[in-house]
Amino acid sequence: MTDKSLDQLKRMAVFAEVVAAGSLTAAARRLGMTPSAVSQHLRQLEQALGLALLHRSTRRLTLTEAGERYHAGCAAMVGAAREAEQALVRLRDEPEGELRLAAPIGFGGLLASALAPLRGHPRLSLRLLLDDTVIDLIEQRVDIALRVGQLADSSLVARKLGSMTRVLCASPAYLAERDWPAHPQDLLQHDWLASRPQNTGAEMLELEGPGGEREILRLDARVQASQVTAVHALCVAGWGISMAVSEDDRQALADGRLLPVLPSWRLTDMPLYAVTPRRGEQPAKVRHTLDLLAAWFARQDNGGMAAAARSANAA
Repeated sequence: MTDKSLDQLKRMAVFAEVVAAGSLTAAARRLGMTPSAVSQHLRQLEQALGLALLHRSTRRLTLTEAGERYHAGCAAMVGAAREAEQALVRLRDEPEGELRLAAPIGFGGLLASALAPLRGHPRLSLRLLLDDTVIDLIEQRVDIALRVGQLADSSLVARKLGSMTRVLCASPAYLAERDWPAHPQDLLQHDWLASRPQNTGAEMLELEGPGGEREILRLDARVQASQVTAVHALCVAGWGISMAVSEDDRQALADGRLLPVLPSWRLTDMPLYAVTPRRGEQPAKVRHTLDLLAAWFARQDNGGMAAAARSANAA
């Protein structure tokens, strides 16, 4: 589109505003222009069209036949531009559209609580992509992803939400059959359940004892699973020892289906991040959701998993 075409569109908008305001003076006030500038735009528009659009008198303006026909299109153009602007204002200021959020599978229940206030935004729809593997945010058009652990360097923008407490656990039946580990080194003689399959088939654990001592272990997994829900089911069924990380694990610790292992030893907490694929100004749906997640995690007792373990241990 040429500069000449853009000038013509501006004149059309001025013409529509003159008709809406009823006079050149009133239109000039609305547009922040002088009456002479408004009059000049109208003259140039009529010259370009080769037709008179307005009958001018000292008392009022009236449309010519050509003006009536032309005004309908000009008014529609201005209306469409205002509607487009209002849509962007809503996008900026009010959560609407489709929000695509990716998170590990075990986060489903957590998100149902954390994002409950989003129900109050009828223009917003939510798409949860729950997967324990890392997905491509750009390819999957993800707005926000929750990721646990240290992040690799990338162009993604990360906001730390908090930390997740991890607890070693096993079922009462497994511990009755295999005996309780008394020291981290005893874990090497037990069956380890891994929720993140590694190329080596092993997982590194770092534990801190009650006196500040540290133990670093390389545990070979007897069973590997790509989803924490599968590891939870295997652990409850007595297959071995695992790390409690999900809401299902917390509930199982609270009701005794799982018991804490080495309760006096502490695993390092895992940082939790909200990751977005772009920098700069975000739409309201993303800003609002990030604020909800940050506020929800700030209210949580980070020791929730540990508290469930202590309760189970006391029982």
